[in-house]
Amino acid sequence: MSVQLRDVAGELAGVLWREHTVYRERSGGVVIRGEHVRRWISLAPTAGRDEVLVRAGRILDGGTTAPARSEAVVPLSAGTGVLAATCRRLLAEAAADVAPVAPGRTAPKRSKRSGKAARPKDRGKHTSFGSWVILACVAGVIALYVYSTARHG
Repeated sequence: MSVQLRDVAGELAGVLWREHTVYRERSGGVVIRGEHVRRWISLAPTAGRDEVLVRAGRILDGGTTAPARSEAVVPLSAGTGVLAATCRRLLAEAAADVAPVAPGRTAPKRSKRSGKAARPKDRGKHTSFGSWVILACVAGVIALYVYSTARHG
């Protein structure tokens, strides 16, 4: 299975990217790295005889790999075209998770249950009621200090 997986990975790498590196994992799977697009694809054998687990993820600064963002099980008998289409879909999902964010803002967190973006609790730059209470107390303490200093001074 590992020889067949390596051959399929070589064909798939040529279809996906012009520049790529293909290497074997310790677990028997094969990884295709596209340094120029900062993405990776992993093909690993599954319990099924003719199936392969396809995972996709990002390559971080410094060359380390981020954990897989998405995965799918594909039958090897489906051919390189179906496998390439699945890989492109997974790569697109991995790229969508890292959409650029405006400076000073954070990306919306994803809910683990639905996969949809959670609503940010952004109320803008308004001062909350609790902040006004604290400001009033501080102003009161300062006024009391000034009053007592002026009276005894």
